[in-house]
Amino acid sequence: MKEKVVVGMSGGVDSAVAAYLLKEQGYEVIGVTMQIWNEDASHAEENGGCCGLSAVEDARRVADALNIPHYVMNFKREFQNKVVNYFISEYLLGRTPNPCIACNRYVKWESLLKRSMEIGADYIATGHYARVERLTNRRYAVRNSITAKKDQTYALYNLNQFQLSHTLMPVGDYTKDEIRNLAKEKGLPVAGKPDSQDICFVPDGDYAGFITDVVPDKIPGPGNFVSKEGAILGTHKGVIHYTVGQRKGLGLSMGHPVFVSELRPDTNEVVISDRDVFATELTCNQINFMGMENLEKPRRLWAKVRYAHQGQWCTARQMKEDEIYVSFEQPVRAVTPGQAVVFYDGEYVMGGGTILQTKRE
Repeated sequence: MKEKVVVGMSGGVDSAVAAYLLKEQGYEVIGVTMQIWNEDASHAEENGGCCGLSAVEDARRVADALNIPHYVMNFKREFQNKVVNYFISEYLLGRTPNPCIACNRYVKWESLLKRSMEIGADYIATGHYARVERLTNRRYAVRNSITAKKDQTYALYNLNQFQLSHTLMPVGDYTKDEIRNLAKEKGLPVAGKPDSQDICFVPDGDYAGFITDVVPDKIPGPGNFVSKEGAILGTHKGVIHYTVGQRKGLGLSMGHPVFVSELRPDTNEVVISDRDVFATELTCNQINFMGMENLEKPRRLWAKVRYAHQGQWCTARQMKEDEIYVSFEQPVRAVTPGQAVVFYDGEYVMGGGTILQTKRE
Protein backbone atom coordinates (compact mmCIF):
# COMPACT_ATOMS: atom_id res chain seq x y z
CA MET A 1 0.00 0.00 0.00
CA LYS A 2 1.35 3.42 -0.97
CA GLU A 3 2.23 5.89 1.78
CA LYS A 4 0.08 9.00 1.57
CA VAL A 5 1.54 12.52 1.59
CA VAL A 6 -0.26 15.87 1.65
CA VAL A 7 1.70 18.51 -0.24
CA GLY A 8 1.14 22.11 0.78
CA MET A 9 0.69 23.72 -2.63
CA SER A 10 1.15 27.48 -2.58
CA GLY A 11 0.64 27.93 -6.29
CA GLY A 12 4.38 28.38 -6.84
CA VAL A 13 6.89 26.36 -8.79
CA ASP A 14 8.68 24.86 -5.77
CA SER A 15 5.64 23.17 -4.23
CA ALA A 16 4.48 22.11 -7.71
CA VAL A 17 7.74 20.27 -8.35
CA ALA A 18 7.67 18.84 -4.81
CA ALA A 19 4.34 17.22 -5.66
CA TYR A 20 5.72 15.89 -8.94
CA LEU A 21 8.86 14.45 -7.31
CA LEU A 22 6.89 12.68 -4.58
CA LYS A 23 4.49 11.17 -7.09
CA GLU A 24 7.49 9.90 -9.07
CA GLN A 25 8.88 8.37 -5.85
CA GLY A 26 5.72 6.31 -5.50
CA TYR A 27 3.73 8.20 -2.89
CA GLU A 28 -0.01 8.74 -3.05
CA VAL A 29 0.02 12.54 -3.37
CA ILE A 30 -2.78 14.91 -2.33
CA GLY A 31 -2.44 18.61 -3.03
CA VAL A 32 -3.74 21.07 -0.43
CA THR A 33 -3.79 24.85 -0.59
CA MET A 34 -4.20 26.56 2.75
CA GLN A 35 -6.80 29.31 2.82
CA ILE A 36 -5.45 31.83 5.30
CA TRP A 37 -6.56 35.18 3.91
CA ASN A 38 -9.51 37.34 4.86
CA GLU A 39 -11.59 37.79 1.70
CA ASP A 40 -12.44 41.34 2.74
CA ALA A 41 -8.81 42.41 2.94
CA SER A 42 -7.16 44.20 0.06
CA HIS A 43 -4.24 41.78 0.02
CA ALA A 44 -6.61 38.99 -1.01
CA GLU A 45 -6.60 40.38 -4.53
CA GLU A 46 -2.83 40.37 -4.83
CA ASN A 47 -1.26 37.94 -7.26
CA GLY A 48 1.89 35.93 -6.68
CA GLY A 49 1.71 35.60 -2.91
CA CYS A 50 1.35 32.28 -1.16
CA CYS A 51 -2.06 33.28 0.19
CA GLY A 52 -3.44 35.31 -2.71
CA LEU A 53 -6.60 34.12 -4.40
CA SER A 54 -4.62 33.32 -7.52
CA ALA A 55 -2.64 30.73 -5.56
CA VAL A 56 -5.66 28.42 -5.43
CA GLU A 57 -6.15 28.50 -9.19
CA ASP A 58 -2.45 28.01 -9.90
CA ALA A 59 -2.27 25.07 -7.47
CA ARG A 60 -5.40 23.53 -8.97
CA ARG A 61 -3.95 23.76 -12.48
CA VAL A 62 -0.77 22.03 -11.29
CA ALA A 63 -2.82 19.28 -9.60
CA ASP A 64 -4.75 18.74 -12.83
CA ALA A 65 -1.48 18.49 -14.78
CA LEU A 66 -0.16 15.90 -12.30
CA ASN A 67 -3.50 14.08 -12.10
CA ILE A 68 -3.65 14.33 -8.31
CA PRO A 69 -6.56 15.47 -6.11
CA HIS A 70 -6.52 19.04 -4.84
CA TYR A 71 -8.35 20.54 -1.88
CA VAL A 72 -8.55 23.91 -0.14
CA MET A 73 -8.39 23.84 3.67
CA ASN A 74 -9.44 26.78 5.79
CA PHE A 75 -6.82 27.93 8.30
CA LYS A 76 -7.89 31.54 8.62
CA ARG A 77 -8.48 31.38 12.38
CA GLU A 78 -5.12 29.74 13.10
CA PHE A 79 -3.32 32.20 10.84
CA GLN A 80 -4.98 35.19 12.49
CA ASN A 81 -4.24 33.98 16.02
CA LYS A 82 -0.76 32.58 15.58
CA VAL A 83 0.70 34.81 12.89
CA VAL A 84 -1.10 38.13 12.36
CA ASN A 85 -1.87 38.84 16.03
CA TYR A 86 1.68 37.89 17.01
CA PHE A 87 3.10 40.10 14.24
CA ILE A 88 1.13 43.13 15.44
CA SER A 89 1.81 42.64 19.15
CA GLU A 90 5.57 42.26 18.60
CA TYR A 91 5.80 45.52 16.66
CA LEU A 92 3.82 47.33 19.35
CA LEU A 93 6.32 46.02 21.91
CA GLY A 94 9.22 47.47 19.94
CA ARG A 95 10.43 44.15 18.56
CA THR A 96 10.81 42.97 14.96
CA PRO A 97 8.92 39.69 14.44
CA ASN A 98 9.40 36.97 11.87
CA PRO A 99 5.89 35.87 10.84
CA CYS A 100 7.15 33.20 8.43
CA ILE A 101 8.71 31.26 11.32
CA ALA A 102 5.44 31.41 13.26
CA CYS A 103 3.46 30.39 10.17
CA ASN A 104 5.76 27.43 9.53
CA ARG A 105 5.47 26.08 13.06
CA TYR A 106 1.85 26.73 13.91
CA VAL A 107 0.01 26.79 10.57
CA LYS A 108 1.95 24.97 7.86
CA TRP A 109 3.01 22.22 10.23
CA GLU A 110 0.98 22.07 13.43
CA SER A 111 -2.45 22.73 11.88
CA LEU A 112 -1.87 21.24 8.42
CA LEU A 113 -0.19 18.13 9.81
CA LYS A 114 -3.03 17.52 12.27
CA ARG A 115 -5.66 17.91 9.55
CA SER A 116 -3.65 15.74 7.14
CA MET A 117 -3.28 12.90 9.60
CA GLU A 118 -6.99 13.03 10.27
CA ILE A 119 -7.56 12.14 6.61
CA GLY A 120 -5.07 9.29 6.76
CA ALA A 121 -1.86 10.91 5.52
CA ASP A 122 1.52 9.62 6.67
CA TYR A 123 3.42 12.80 5.83
CA ILE A 124 3.12 16.39 4.81
CA ALA A 125 5.51 17.98 2.32
CA THR A 126 6.42 21.48 1.19
CA GLY A 127 8.58 23.13 -1.43
CA HIS A 128 11.14 24.47 1.04
CA TYR A 129 14.81 24.41 0.08
CA ALA A 130 15.89 22.21 2.98
CA ARG A 131 16.23 18.52 3.85
CA VAL A 132 15.01 16.47 6.83
CA GLU A 133 17.37 13.83 8.17
CA ARG A 134 17.69 11.66 11.29
CA LEU A 135 21.03 12.05 13.02
CA THR A 136 23.13 9.43 14.80
CA ASN A 137 21.66 10.62 18.14
CA ARG A 138 18.24 9.55 16.74
CA ARG A 139 16.96 13.11 16.62
CA TYR A 140 15.50 14.64 13.47
CA ALA A 141 17.07 17.81 12.13
CA VAL A 142 16.70 20.14 9.19
CA ARG A 143 19.74 20.09 6.93
CA ASN A 144 20.84 22.83 4.55
CA SER A 145 19.68 22.48 0.96
CA ILE A 146 22.35 21.78 -1.63
CA THR A 147 22.14 25.40 -2.79
CA ALA A 148 23.18 28.06 -0.29
CA LYS A 149 21.51 30.73 -2.42
CA LYS A 150 18.01 29.41 -1.66
CA ASP A 151 18.58 27.68 1.68
CA GLN A 152 15.49 28.10 3.91
CA THR A 153 16.53 26.23 7.06
CA TYR A 154 16.61 29.42 9.17
CA ALA A 155 12.82 29.77 9.00
CA LEU A 156 12.30 26.10 9.94
CA TYR A 157 14.28 25.92 13.19
CA ASN A 158 11.14 25.91 15.36
CA LEU A 159 9.68 22.62 14.08
CA ASN A 160 9.46 19.89 16.71
CA GLN A 161 10.51 16.24 16.53
CA PHE A 162 7.04 14.88 15.82
CA GLN A 163 6.51 17.34 12.98
CA LEU A 164 9.89 16.55 11.44
CA SER A 165 9.28 12.81 11.63
CA HIS A 166 6.22 13.29 9.41
CA THR A 167 7.78 15.78 6.97
CA LEU A 168 9.22 15.38 3.47
CA MET A 169 11.17 18.14 1.68
CA PRO A 170 12.18 16.80 -1.74
CA VAL A 171 13.14 20.18 -3.23
CA GLY A 172 16.18 20.49 -0.93
CA ASP A 173 18.14 18.14 -3.19
CA TYR A 174 17.93 20.53 -6.16
CA THR A 175 19.01 24.01 -7.19
CA LYS A 176 16.40 26.58 -8.15
CA ASP A 177 17.42 26.35 -11.81
CA GLU A 178 16.98 22.58 -11.72
CA ILE A 179 13.53 22.98 -10.18
CA ARG A 180 12.43 25.42 -12.88
CA ASN A 181 13.84 23.18 -15.60
CA LEU A 182 11.97 20.19 -14.20
CA ALA A 183 8.76 22.20 -14.15
CA LYS A 184 9.28 23.18 -17.79
CA GLU A 185 10.13 19.63 -18.87
CA LYS A 186 7.00 18.25 -17.23
CA GLY A 187 4.76 21.01 -18.56
CA LEU A 188 3.76 22.36 -15.17
CA PRO A 189 1.80 25.61 -15.69
CA VAL A 190 3.73 27.61 -13.04
CA ALA A 191 7.22 26.90 -14.41
CA GLY A 192 7.88 30.57 -15.11
CA LYS A 193 6.02 32.07 -12.15
CA PRO A 194 8.22 34.52 -10.17
CA ASP A 195 9.00 33.86 -6.53
CA SER A 196 6.98 35.68 -3.88
CA GLN A 197 9.24 38.01 -1.90
CA ASP A 198 7.04 39.86 0.57
CA ILE A 199 5.15 38.83 3.68
CA CYS A 200 1.94 37.46 2.22
CA PHE A 201 -0.47 39.56 4.27
CA VAL A 202 1.54 42.77 3.72
CA PRO A 203 2.27 42.55 -0.02
CA ASP A 204 3.25 46.22 -0.36
CA GLY A 205 5.81 45.95 2.44
CA ASP A 206 4.19 48.73 4.48
CA TYR A 207 4.13 46.96 7.86
CA ALA A 208 3.33 50.10 9.81
CA GLY A 209 0.44 50.94 7.50
CA PHE A 210 -0.97 47.43 7.88
CA ILE A 211 -0.79 47.57 11.67
CA THR A 212 -2.36 51.04 11.71
CA ASP A 213 -5.27 49.82 9.57
CA VAL A 214 -5.90 46.80 11.81
CA VAL A 215 -5.50 48.33 15.28
CA PRO A 216 -5.69 52.13 14.82
CA ASP A 217 -6.57 52.71 18.49
CA LYS A 218 -3.37 51.02 19.72
CA ILE A 219 -0.87 52.86 17.55
CA PRO A 220 1.56 55.13 19.44
CA GLY A 221 1.88 58.54 17.84
CA PRO A 222 5.00 60.56 17.10
CA GLY A 223 7.75 60.69 19.70
CA ASN A 224 11.35 61.72 20.11
CA PHE A 225 14.50 60.57 18.44
CA VAL A 226 17.06 60.60 21.27
CA SER A 227 20.75 59.94 21.70
CA LYS A 228 21.98 57.23 24.05
CA GLU A 229 22.55 59.97 26.61
CA GLY A 230 18.94 61.18 26.27
CA ALA A 231 19.39 64.31 24.17
CA ILE A 232 16.41 64.98 21.89
CA LEU A 233 17.46 64.89 18.23
CA GLY A 234 14.14 65.21 16.44
CA THR A 235 10.65 63.77 16.06
CA HIS A 236 9.84 60.30 14.74
CA LYS A 237 6.61 58.97 13.19
CA GLY A 238 6.04 56.20 15.77
CA VAL A 239 8.16 53.28 16.95
CA ILE A 240 6.43 50.76 14.66
CA HIS A 241 8.05 52.49 11.68
CA TYR A 242 11.61 51.57 12.74
CA THR A 243 13.88 48.62 13.39
CA VAL A 244 17.34 48.18 14.90
CA GLY A 245 20.11 48.93 12.41
CA GLN A 246 17.91 51.09 10.18
CA ARG A 247 19.72 53.97 8.48
CA LYS A 248 17.47 55.12 5.65
CA GLY A 249 14.15 56.89 5.97
CA LEU A 250 14.80 58.45 9.36
CA GLY A 251 14.30 62.04 8.23
CA LEU A 252 17.12 63.31 10.46
CA SER A 253 19.56 65.92 9.15
CA MET A 254 22.62 65.16 11.24
CA GLY A 255 25.26 65.85 8.60
CA HIS A 256 26.49 62.25 8.78
CA PRO A 257 24.95 58.75 8.70
CA VAL A 258 23.10 57.69 11.84
CA PHE A 259 21.46 54.40 12.83
CA VAL A 260 18.60 53.17 14.99
CA SER A 261 20.20 51.40 17.95
CA GLU A 262 17.20 50.79 20.22
CA LEU A 263 13.42 51.12 20.37
CA ARG A 264 11.78 52.18 23.63
CA PRO A 265 8.01 51.72 23.30
CA ASP A 266 7.41 52.48 27.00
CA THR A 267 8.65 56.05 26.51
CA ASN A 268 7.89 56.21 22.77
CA GLU A 269 11.56 56.92 21.97
CA VAL A 270 13.81 55.80 19.13
CA VAL A 271 17.47 55.80 20.13
CA ILE A 272 19.93 57.02 17.50
CA SER A 273 23.62 56.15 17.25
CA ASP A 274 26.39 57.78 15.23
CA ARG A 275 27.94 54.35 14.72
CA ASP A 276 26.62 51.30 12.91
CA VAL A 277 25.01 48.86 15.32
CA PHE A 278 27.01 45.75 16.21
CA ALA A 279 26.49 43.25 19.01
CA THR A 280 28.95 40.91 20.69
CA GLU A 281 26.43 39.03 22.86
CA LEU A 282 22.74 38.20 23.04
CA THR A 283 20.28 36.25 25.12
CA CYS A 284 17.39 34.32 23.61
CA ASN A 285 14.36 32.50 24.96
CA GLN A 286 11.46 30.42 23.60
CA ILE A 287 14.08 27.78 22.84
CA ASN A 288 13.46 24.91 20.46
CA PHE A 289 16.07 22.14 20.41
CA MET A 290 16.25 20.24 17.15
CA GLY A 291 19.44 18.35 16.31
CA MET A 292 20.58 18.46 19.93
CA GLU A 293 18.46 17.41 22.86
CA ASN A 294 19.78 20.05 25.26
CA LEU A 295 22.72 22.32 25.98
CA GLU A 296 24.15 20.78 29.14
CA LYS A 297 27.54 22.42 28.63
CA PRO A 298 28.74 25.38 26.54
CA ARG A 299 29.01 24.58 22.86
CA ARG A 300 30.65 26.28 19.91
CA LEU A 301 28.11 26.65 17.11
CA TRP A 302 27.51 28.61 13.93
CA ALA A 303 24.69 31.14 14.45
CA LYS A 304 22.49 33.12 12.09
CA VAL A 305 20.52 36.10 13.45
CA ARG A 306 18.31 36.73 10.40
CA TYR A 307 17.35 34.99 7.19
CA ALA A 308 19.98 36.67 4.99
CA HIS A 309 22.77 36.58 7.61
CA GLN A 310 25.80 34.59 6.50
CA GLY A 311 26.37 33.51 10.11
CA GLN A 312 29.07 33.80 12.77
CA TRP A 313 30.80 31.48 15.22
CA CYS A 314 29.58 31.72 18.78
CA THR A 315 29.60 29.96 22.13
CA ALA A 316 26.11 29.13 23.39
CA ARG A 317 25.46 28.54 27.10
CA GLN A 318 22.23 27.49 28.80
CA MET A 319 21.46 30.06 31.51
CA LYS A 320 17.95 29.09 32.55
CA GLU A 321 15.49 26.43 31.49
CA ASP A 322 14.28 28.66 28.65
CA GLU A 323 17.18 31.05 28.15
CA ILE A 324 20.46 30.76 26.26
CA TYR A 325 23.36 33.23 26.38
CA VAL A 326 25.36 33.65 23.16
CA SER A 327 28.82 35.17 22.83
CA PHE A 328 29.98 35.88 19.27
CA GLU A 329 33.59 35.50 18.16
CA GLN A 330 33.22 38.54 15.89
CA PRO A 331 30.71 41.42 16.26
CA VAL A 332 27.44 40.91 14.38
CA ARG A 333 25.53 43.76 12.77
CA ALA A 334 21.91 44.66 13.60
CA VAL A 335 21.05 41.87 16.03
CA THR A 336 17.37 42.61 16.54
CA PRO A 337 15.10 41.66 19.46
CA GLY A 338 12.14 39.64 18.21
CA GLN A 339 14.08 37.96 15.41
CA ALA A 340 15.40 34.41 15.70
CA VAL A 341 18.92 33.20 16.36
CA VAL A 342 19.40 29.77 14.79
CA PHE A 343 22.28 27.45 15.71
CA TYR A 344 24.02 25.12 13.26
CA ASP A 345 26.54 22.31 13.54
CA GLY A 346 27.85 22.00 10.02
CA GLU A 347 24.85 21.71 7.71
CA TYR A 348 22.38 20.76 10.45
CA VAL A 349 20.11 22.94 12.56
CA MET A 350 20.71 22.25 16.25
CA GLY A 351 17.99 24.61 17.47
CA GLY A 352 17.27 28.26 18.06
CA GLY A 353 15.28 30.83 19.95
CA THR A 354 13.85 34.34 19.92
CA ILE A 355 16.35 37.15 20.53
CA LEU A 356 15.49 38.80 23.84
CA GLN A 357 18.22 41.36 24.29
CA THR A 358 21.73 42.17 23.08
CA LYS A 359 24.97 43.66 24.29
CA ARG A 360 26.35 46.28 21.93
CA GLU A 361 29.97 47.02 21.18
